Parts: sequence; C-alpha cells; structure tokens
Amino acid sequence: MTATIKICGLSTPEAVDRAADLKADMAGFIFFPKSPRHVAVGTAAELAARARARGLETVAVSVDMDDAGLDEIVATVRPDWLQLHGEESPERVSALKARFGLPVMKALAIREAPDLEAIAPYIGVADRFLFDAKPPKGSDLPGGNGVSFDWRLLARLDEGLDYMLSGGLTKDNVGEALTISGAPGIDVSSGVESAPGVKDLAMIDAFVRAVRDAETMTPERDGFRSK
Repeated sequence: MTATIKICGLSTPEAVDRAADLKADMAGFIFFPKSPRHVAVGTAAELAARARARGLETVAVSVDMDDAGLDEIVATVRPDWLQLHGEESPERVSALKARFGLPVMKALAIREAPDLEAIAPYIGVADRFLFDAKPPKGSDLPGGNGVSFDWRLLARLDEGLDYMLSGGLTKDNVGEALTISGAPGIDVSSGVESAPGVKDLAMIDAFVRAVRDAETMTPERDGFRSK
C-alpha cells in the first residue's frame, strides 16, 4: 500500500521537477507573506502549470485569507486543492468549497489528545485533514516549524479518515511516523530544506526514498491507500 506524498512550500522549477521525477503526488505552494516559503501568485501559476504537466496535483496553501486574495489565487494558479492552514471555521470551509468548486484540506494543530476533538465539526465538510504540530511559543508560522507531535495520538482516529501527517518529518523519522500512525498521506516542507524556504534536491530524494522504503516494511492497514 502506498502513502500519498505532498512536497509543500515549493518555489523553484527544479524542486517541482524533482518532486515529479520521484513520483510524489502533490505539490504545495504557500501564500503567506510571513513564511519563508511564500511565493508570488504569478510565480506560483508558472510552477503549478509545470507541476500539473508532470502529473502532480497542486495545492494552494493559505492562512485566514479573504475572498479577494483567494479569488486571485484560484483564477491565476488554478490549484486542484485549497489547503486552509489558519483558524477557518467549518462554515468558512463550506463557503469556500461552494465558491470555488474545489476540494478543501483543513489543517489542524495537534499537541495533546484533546486537540483531536477539533476534528468533529469539520467531518463531512473538509475533504481531507492535515494534522500538523502546534507551533512553538513565539512562532508566527502555523506550519513549517520543524516540530512534531506524538504520532500515537492518531491511533484514536476513526479508520478511513482521510488525512495527511505533517510536522517535523525528515528522512530519519518518517518511517517511524508511518509505522506508528498508519497515515494515508505525508506532508513535508522544512524537512527537505537546507535553509528556511530553500528546498534541497538531495533531501527530497532521501525523504521520498525513506517513505517508500518504510512502506515495504509496514504492515498493511486501512489507513494506507492503494494506487
């Protein structure tokens, strides 16, 4: 069984091409000026077109963005998915799905077991979840902080819940993360960077290889999706 791999925070043609060469599944582009991975809409449109041509699904990542900003992104970048990484309510998720006709991935921050209770209002509204670690104190970034959470918490999830695991994943720990969580999808950003916002092609290689190696040793679970 094969986990979906999303390489997020892409900002160069070379990184997009490498993700495609390695048969990753999704390319994420971040629209959040505080992030070192932020890309201009025009640049993202060019990169997204390149990614689609190589068979990657494209994801526009935003944080509590208004309608005008999202209108521009959707019209120009033409993403396959919207990823909402802020405090967007279930009502906001539903409204954006109706407005754009696109599937929505809702990110939720996890540190302790009670944090998983936040899932319930989004069930049947969000098309997929992304579970990221809560940011460390003082961080202005809701994601991409290179910190993880206790993956054992995900054992509490209902089987069949569509989600991606994120937060502090690297080539050295992603195999353990998959074994413990059985996550159907993996999202990486800072874990394949040589500096904040700078994707390292060799690190992308090593990460994807570590995911695929782990899959051959991980017992088949309902969480893993077949391709």
